[in-house]
Amino acid sequence: MPKHTKHGAIVKPAIGQYGRNEWAVIGAPCELIEQWVGSVSNRLSPKWQCAFTDADHQTHSTHVAAADAHQELKSVGDSDVYRLRSWLNDYDALFINGNHFTARRQIVIIDERKKDSLQRKLDRLTDVQLILLQDDISEPWPFLTEHLQGNAVPILQLSDVAAAASWIDDALTRAVPPLRGLVLAGGKSVRMGSDKGLMEYHGKPQREFTADLLAPHCTEVFISCRPDQTAEIEAPYRPLPDTFLDLGPYSALLSAFRAYPDSAWLVVACDLPLLDEGTLQFLAQRRDPSRMATAFNSPDNEFPEPLIAIWEPKAYQILLQFLAQGYSCPRKVLINSNIALLQAPCTRALTNVNTPEESAEVRNQF
Repeated sequence: MPKHTKHGAIVKPAIGQYGRNEWAVIGAPCELIEQWVGSVSNRLSPKWQCAFTDADHQTHSTHVAAADAHQELKSVGDSDVYRLRSWLNDYDALFINGNHFTARRQIVIIDERKKDSLQRKLDRLTDVQLILLQDDISEPWPFLTEHLQGNAVPILQLSDVAAAASWIDDALTRAVPPLRGLVLAGGKSVRMGSDKGLMEYHGKPQREFTADLLAPHCTEVFISCRPDQTAEIEAPYRPLPDTFLDLGPYSALLSAFRAYPDSAWLVVACDLPLLDEGTLQFLAQRRDPSRMATAFNSPDNEFPEPLIAIWEPKAYQILLQFLAQGYSCPRKVLINSNIALLQAPCTRALTNVNTPEESAEVRNQF
């Protein structure tokens, strides 16, 4: 008999204790850690959004601050880590006071005042990424070197804030999620009267033409579809059937993130026959991974256009939160979120074709 499982298998995002890119800063007094985090974060802003998680010694709670301005964001009980992850979803870099909390990666400060404390907390040093030396110390202590077992860890001076900020900037840049492509082709095409994904403007079905357009910009491309359409999509094209149903394009977005929660998605509707390579390249080159999404301003109504946009992994949680409040409109999510909004270099490329009359009009433009 197959093994019984109580809960359905869901792909979990690669989130550490608090977020995707987190470092516990350990080895120095709390005041120095907070000061260093603030200085580094000031240099990282506005390119990256940074937050700092620390313990409140008076209330025995956890507080979160915007690291570049020391503005307190939230204060919660120590055990409320799931809510903390939700609050920290928008932040690109999370710095944790390692004297009180653990994190997936660590930055170690070599400070004589915390030498004995650090030696007692070696079990917290599971993935040391950077070592910072006080100016009067020339090298890490032997017990730390032994603990690292020969791993080559970059070493900087604690006072060289610019070098540390540059190192973190490089780390965040390397951690930018891969971009996958998603062609939205699961609609019922009621106004058109026939499947818009199968209409031909360029010698092949529009859903395949759009997938080919996306391919140079993405690690792989999927065609979003209803479950009953899956068998219609033949290799080399790859179907991604909806697992959230009856929500229109919202279904496609949520289903894509459910399958690959650590990817960003370049999402394009199949009913944009005038879309061209230059417009897609313009969008991909101006992607801002620190925002929830990068989208064009619609030429029709001056609102963000959700169906040709790049949605970052942090959008997954936000989409679910809107859905929990009864909203399933991707444009409403964009309007009410932190996004990068672009002006399309060619507005005709965003022409949406939904009816036979619009289709005939567009065909006259080729």
